[in-house]
Amino acid sequence: MSTAAIELPLFPLNLVLFPGTVSPLHIFEMRYRQMIVDCQRDEKPFGIVLARPESEHLNEKPYSVGTMVEIRNLDRLEDGRYTLMAVGTKRFRIVSERRDKPYLSGLVELYEDDAEPERAWLPAMQQARDLFGEYLGMLLEASDDKNVEAHLPDEAEELSYFIAYFLDIQEERKQQFLELTSTRQRLQEEVAILRREVPFMRQILSKSLSEDLTRLN
Repeated sequence: MSTAAIELPLFPLNLVLFPGTVSPLHIFEMRYRQMIVDCQRDEKPFGIVLARPESEHLNEKPYSVGTMVEIRNLDRLEDGRYTLMAVGTKRFRIVSERRDKPYLSGLVELYEDDAEPERAWLPAMQQARDLFGEYLGMLLEASDDKNVEAHLPDEAEELSYFIAYFLDIQEERKQQFLELTSTRQRLQEEVAILRREVPFMRQILSKSLSEDLTRLN
């Protein structure tokens, strides 16, 4: 076991969160209300982990790699439930699980991408940024809120997390992206997905626009 391992409360969900991304959470189960109380008291984060498909309620089986989160905008409701914004910070790998508390916890160690030279990931980053920029632009065009603006991260690793979080793919596929330790590979695989998705999105938007024009005539 790594000497850098720390104990971390774990929150198994049907969600993969990445560093630098944000998700609203509604905490209603008593065990996770206690988790929030403990995190606030000890001033420590918790970890979001994807629950395996075979998981059972009260006996969730997490994937081994997850993301630490900071608690923001915490609000305790009158009935004791909480709402909050979970802000992803760092990835971790579970070294061992503990079930001596109402909620799951574990000893975890940081999990990081391997160092790669710029020439290894730069072409994939440029392709991913261009394709995802177009993909995101079409999503915003199709949304009801026309005032939303998106700013893509400038760093390759952060961009790869951002893209993985927002792609419309299964959570298990996102988990695979989370577990990769190569920024280059993550970006290359995202480029392959976007090369399929961008033309598909363009076709859908074009069809929708044609139907709108037909109704006006």
